[in-house]
Amino acid sequence: MSIEMSTGAVVERRLRPWRESLPNQRLLLYTGALMAITLIAISTGAVDLDIVGFLLGTADLSALQRNVLLELRLPRVLLAGAVGAALAIAGACLQGLFRNPLAEPQLIGVSSGAALGAISMIVFGNQLSIPDALMPFSLPVAAIIGALLVTSGLYALACRHGQRNVVGLLLLGIAVNAMSGVGIGLFTWVANDGELRSLTFWTMGSFGGNRWNTVMPAVVLIALALAIVLPTARQLDRLQLGELEAERLGVCLRSLKRRVIFGVAVAVGAGVAVAGTIGFVGLVVPHIARLLTGVRHRSLLPASALLGACLTIAADLGARTLVVPAEMPVGLITSAIGAPFFFWLILRVRNA
Repeated sequence: MSIEMSTGAVVERRLRPWRESLPNQRLLLYTGALMAITLIAISTGAVDLDIVGFLLGTADLSALQRNVLLELRLPRVLLAGAVGAALAIAGACLQGLFRNPLAEPQLIGVSSGAALGAISMIVFGNQLSIPDALMPFSLPVAAIIGALLVTSGLYALACRHGQRNVVGLLLLGIAVNAMSGVGIGLFTWVANDGELRSLTFWTMGSFGGNRWNTVMPAVVLIALALAIVLPTARQLDRLQLGELEAERLGVCLRSLKRRVIFGVAVAVGAGVAVAGTIGFVGLVVPHIARLLTGVRHRSLLPASALLGACLTIAADLGARTLVVPAEMPVGLITSAIGAPFFFWLILRVRNA
């Protein structure tokens, strides 16, 4: 008996490094997939670019192609990847914080709150004396404030009334989305023609029309959000055991909640500020990452970020190439992917 137990222990010790290295190998695979889809997205469009040949020195780009690459294609693809990573990691963090598989920025109203804050800045921003140096950050900051208010208020209501179950959280999200819709409708009513054209941008979601002066502030804020939430992976793992058990294991729940809520608000707010409301990325991607990588947040969070970037870059590529010369809203493509997945997930949760 002792020999069998010692043999089993030796086998377990030998298998442990392989098991621990497997998520890292998969993260490298996701990184390779992201690089591949990025090259395809940069190369493909109304003006085809031989990016691989250009990087290898075997092909040259004309002045027009260089302008398309530097001023249009690169900022758009970079923004799509950053927003996808932000939404996916926000969804993974919300699902871990609420311990609810259906928590997602759009479904529970976080994206709507961010859109409401951004739209209020579009309508009333001209009446504020904002320095020119801070103007690129004004829209993301307004969206972050809206997302922060909604996320913190939603969590407080969920904890106070015990509504962290699936149905209760979705009902709270429906209420938040309805109230945000009223606010957005009021802003649309008082907006002028120029502001209405900008507001249309928020209803469908798009990465078009962004340049480096709007992309870089959003990318900086999203990088800040990722730096805030990634170190919480171990604490989110312990939280899945319950709040009392997590506290016994040394988790400071107040600090964890503040970090996650603030990080999610920054990520979603910055993404919504430049791309509008793009739904279901934060719902679909974390579940796919769990199936491929496992449930441990140490690997789940970076996997969600990489897969989310792949999804939004691919969706944006489809949006601008499927119906050339017109362009489809990116939110329409992500919703077409996410809506059937959402139905399947609800049925799975009900039958569990």
